[in-house]
Amino acid sequence: MLLAFLTIMFSCRPSGSSADVEDQAIPLESAITEAPPKPIWEGMGFDLNYLMGKFNPAQDSNFVKIPSQYANNNRSYMRKEAYRDFVRMAEAAQKDDIKLVIVSAARNFSAQKAIWEAKWDGRRAVNGANLSHTVSDPVQRALKILEYSSMPSTSRHHWGTDIDINSVNGNYFESGTGKKVYEWLASNAHKYGYCQIYSPKGADRPHGYNEEKWHWSYLPIARPLTAFARDNLKNSLISGFKGSETAVEIGVVEKYVLGINPTCF
Repeated sequence: MLLAFLTIMFSCRPSGSSADVEDQAIPLESAITEAPPKPIWEGMGFDLNYLMGKFNPAQDSNFVKIPSQYANNNRSYMRKEAYRDFVRMAEAAQKDDIKLVIVSAARNFSAQKAIWEAKWDGRRAVNGANLSHTVSDPVQRALKILEYSSMPSTSRHHWGTDIDINSVNGNYFESGTGKKVYEWLASNAHKYGYCQIYSPKGADRPHGYNEEKWHWSYLPIARPLTAFARDNLKNSLISGFKGSETAVEIGVVEKYVLGINPTCF
């Protein structure tokens, strides 16, 4: 009888009792939050020197010299992966009577510094103006150059993933052959990993460079590099050229390095 009584008592115990909670307690190790996912750039061998273009592409085993068949000079280099898929894209375009030629590819820090300082000093006109004469305020002068040219250390051309195709004159792409080239790229470049990195500015891209129909980025490598820049590049690291002190006030990393076509992220 006593055994039957105890059996009934335990079977009727409320499910919310403290004993029940103890029985169902989750082990401490199971309650620990899982580690966050690894960043997409981890393990790809990137460092700040590479990101900021402080190396020689001609001496980097990840780069290849672009044959004159695909470039307008014999001094251009780009990442091997980006070149491989550019060739595939150019061959496909050729079948549609579209010719794709690379007019600019990898540019390291020194090359970008030469472009920037020529505009800063007025040795190279910007929209027909000598900025050293017309814009005295350093921030405003930098912003004028930044409409189309990157500060050294911040250019995607450092990476070997980005190329300018056929022309860097926007008018070329507005009619005739240039318009056909752009329409083909807009419809087909994504099949080969390429994205128009500087789309028209608007609500979805309020900051950054003006639209560049010639500038295409190879996302399989450039997308992890963009994430690496977001996580590691600081405005305070940008130095070593005239006007570099304006990078912090402008917020170059946030507004220009990351101010890209949202579909290319």
